[in-house]
Amino acid sequence: MAHEISEKGRRALPVSANIRRLSEIDDLVKKAVSRFGRIDILVNNAGINIRKMPQDYQISEWDGVLKVNLRSVFLCSQAVYPAMKKTGGGKIINIGSMTSIFGGAKLAPYGTSKGGIVQMMRSLAVAWATDNIQVNAILPGWINTDLTIQARKELNGLDEKVKSHTPVRRWGEPHDLAGAAVFLASPASDFVTGVALPVDGGYSIML
Repeated sequence: MAHEISEKGRRALPVSANIRRLSEIDDLVKKAVSRFGRIDILVNNAGINIRKMPQDYQISEWDGVLKVNLRSVFLCSQAVYPAMKKTGGGKIINIGSMTSIFGGAKLAPYGTSKGGIVQMMRSLAVAWATDNIQVNAILPGWINTDLTIQARKELNGLDEKVKSHTPVRRWGEPHDLAGAAVFLASPASDFVTGVALPVDGGYSIML
């Protein structure tokens, strides 16, 4: 990705960080500010999932999912706040999920983390509105990713179920999220904050 950005004549700084560790998040932010002088946009997009019935989870599995999917969103948002405030504002885009708004039998920690993202987003949006920081969330539907490819292997009939329930009758592709992300990252959304935007081909309106 950094190479592709550089090829387009833009500056890129690839940094590896474990978002479970606050020290590495802080280091990531410091490196970005040192290189570019400011942080205008944060996209919180890390996520993992472990599919089991609720009674079968180990507490370590529960904690692991929540730590990556929810705790890191707060820590990264908190870490960029001073830099955004100093330069007059910014955009924070959190990647939630359809499970932010409905449940699934084998999604207890995942759904909890994604629902928590929406509630956290609302709180941060209110808290930081006067600092000109807009905080929003994108709720992807069934998108072709490594996670959902694995889900189709584990859940018989999922492909047909998704297509039949989605009005556009197909799975989403990663590029389908691009328009929403660009809008929420741009000045066009300066008066939009605290919004959870489904990008799901109409899946959620069929529930």
